[in-house]
This record gives sequence, C-alpha cells and structure tokens, in this order.
Amino acid sequence: MASLPCVIESSPTEAQTVSGSAHSTPTEIQIPNAPIATRVLVQSPAETYTDLQIICLFQSVPENAFHGSLVETNGQLKGLLDKIRSPALFRGELGETILIVPPPGSLPARKLLVIGLGDSQTFTPQRLDLVGSIAYNESTRLGVAHPFFAPTLLDGGVSRYSTAEASEKFITGFLRAARTENILEAAGASKGPVIQDLAYLAGPTHATDTQRGIEKALTAAISK
Repeated sequence: MASLPCVIESSPTEAQTVSGSAHSTPTEIQIPNAPIATRVLVQSPAETYTDLQIICLFQSVPENAFHGSLVETNGQLKGLLDKIRSPALFRGELGETILIVPPPGSLPARKLLVIGLGDSQTFTPQRLDLVGSIAYNESTRLGVAHPFFAPTLLDGGVSRYSTAEASEKFITGFLRAARTENILEAAGASKGPVIQDLAYLAGPTHATDTQRGIEKALTAAISK
C-alpha cells in the first residue's frame, strides 16, 4: 500500500451546506486507491450532517449499556433508542435492521440506520463482514450516495478487539456487496451502483488504526 496519507481537514457535507448548520470541521483521513472513495472521519455519529448515518447495537439486554457516542445519540433522540431496544421490539440480533427518521431538532442526520450485532459476549470482528454488506445494500436501496458508518463497538461496551480488525472486516463486506452489484448491473439486473463514497467514523485516538484496517481490506480485495 501507499505510505500513510497526511491528515487533512474535510469540507462541509452537502447537508451541512444546504442547512447552513456546519460547526467546526472534523478531521479526516483520505484512503488512497479505494474502488469506492473512502475516508476516516473523526466525528461522533450524533454530530453528522448526512443523508444516512449507520450505527450498530448489540443484543437488546440490560447488560449491554450505552457509552460515549451512543449515549449522545440516544440523548439527541430523547431516549428513543432505549424505548425500542428490548427483546419484545428491536432485539439487536445479528443482521437485524431498523430505520429511524430523526424528528426535527434531534439528530442532524436525515436518516439513522441501526444494524444489530447480536450477543456481545460471543462477538468477533467477523460479524462486521455481514454488517458491511448490509450497509452497502441498504444504502443502495435507500438511494444514498454518501453513507456514514460508525461501528460503535467501543461505545457498545466491547473493547477486546482493535478498531483495525473491525474496519477491515466491515470494508471487506462492503466491497463484496459492491462487486455483487457490479455483476448485477452488467447482467442488466440492476440500475447500477448508487454509492459514490463512504465516511467511516472513528474516535481521535483510533483513526490511524481504523485506517490501517481499511487499507488491509483494500489490499486483499485488489489481490482477488
């Protein structure tokens, strides 16, 4: 892979420009040589101005408490995540999804897609491969060209894996879904790719490690 790119400042997203609500510009790292333009964005999912913010939640049991950005997101939504997160409603099972349209004055994202991660005690980063393909396919179905993704593993209480392991598996699944979409398009069975770029969110102390995982996934994808 190419040497690590320098850290640069991002420009406001389209949603920020339209709304005029852009705050301080978050730091980003551009990932070179990606088949779908990809950047690591140092920002909380509770703060993003985007058409689609994607987050993950572990199984809906009391032991899986919210931390960090998940507390912020739930607070912005006035406790809505707590209200739907139960075994009788959104269970948080692996691959389960729910789409939320944040009410005015809550999250700045226009839509919030939640993807279940299953049991936190048996979690491994391999599950992010499935999450990556779901994120790609759901973004395509919704017609979103610029999705934002935050794994929210640490904020879900799981810290035994590196952010590089998580980002590598997510990008592997994301690109697998993209290759499938290209085959469908070539066969005349799809209108073609919708997604133009991906923003992968990370905390300031994990951005470089997240970058390494993404680049590792890209290296593997190129060799196939």
